[in-house]
Amino acid sequence: MPEAILEVKSLRTVFKDKHKELTVVDGIDFEIGPNEVVALVGESGCGKSMTSLSIMQLLPRSAEIAEGEVRYRGRNLVGMKNKEMAKLRGRHISMIFQEPMTSLNPVLTIGMQLTESIIRHLGVSKVEADTRADEWLKRVGFPEPARIRREFPHRLSGGMRQRVMLAMAMSCRPDLLIADEPTTALDVTIQAQVLDLIRELLKESDMSVLFITHDLGVVAEMATRVIVMYAGQIVETTDVRSLFQKPMHPYTKGLLNSTPRMKGDIEKLIPIAGSVPPAGMYPPGCRFADRCPLAEAVCRAEAPQLREVVPGHRVRCHLA
Repeated sequence: MPEAILEVKSLRTVFKDKHKELTVVDGIDFEIGPNEVVALVGESGCGKSMTSLSIMQLLPRSAEIAEGEVRYRGRNLVGMKNKEMAKLRGRHISMIFQEPMTSLNPVLTIGMQLTESIIRHLGVSKVEADTRADEWLKRVGFPEPARIRREFPHRLSGGMRQRVMLAMAMSCRPDLLIADEPTTALDVTIQAQVLDLIRELLKESDMSVLFITHDLGVVAEMATRVIVMYAGQIVETTDVRSLFQKPMHPYTKGLLNSTPRMKGDIEKLIPIAGSVPPAGMYPPGCRFADRCPLAEAVCRAEAPQLREVVPGHRVRCHLA
């Protein structure tokens, strides 16, 4: 088996203040191999984005990694010096953030922000960087890249800014792309273009993708494996076909039941009752027990472990 591009081991990320510590990512383990697309799914508040920020070492000041490792090609990124991490970000590991307006500098032109990474990581001239920037802007759907380079972020729509972010993330051809809800701000046509572009890049290189999304349609279309998170923990992980054909965790089943289908008869969607508990207010036992229609006494009393039920299919559930 090829060496993993990324290995996350027993990762626990916490928010701290003077009085308490809140665990937002709780002991998760997974790995991503070369040319693999792994989807990380779950409701808002499940810890998906905090997992990505932990990998990138871009946590807010009040947060820190309390335990675990994040290894890129064998190198542990946890505790790495900022200068060393800056050499990896953009060049080897890139990220598309969920909200492009807060990720782009409002006082710098698109061209300045796009060429900065190209010049720093690839060591090319300003003219060559402009040429490469234009090539990537064309690839993400801008017919007049030179004009876009001269614009400021506030002059672009949300979808256009997200495509600029994709061009920035891909401009140095990273080994690993972390895409945090990359199609949320896009209309259906541009969303399809972005997904097609990511597929093209996967064919051209051994790039791997961690695709963070709540859109199970995108998961079915893009991913090879799926990780389902709930309340900071992994509750199910398997290949994408097994997840859709035979989900084992009640939470995964709930996500699928609340997703509209394009084929077959019209059917009523079944929402998951309640909401994700806030960090630090998790119930004893299974964290999903209060929302689970199948919960038994053992579910509320004893925390289930993530275990392999069938080869390659792990589930955190007493009843699986």
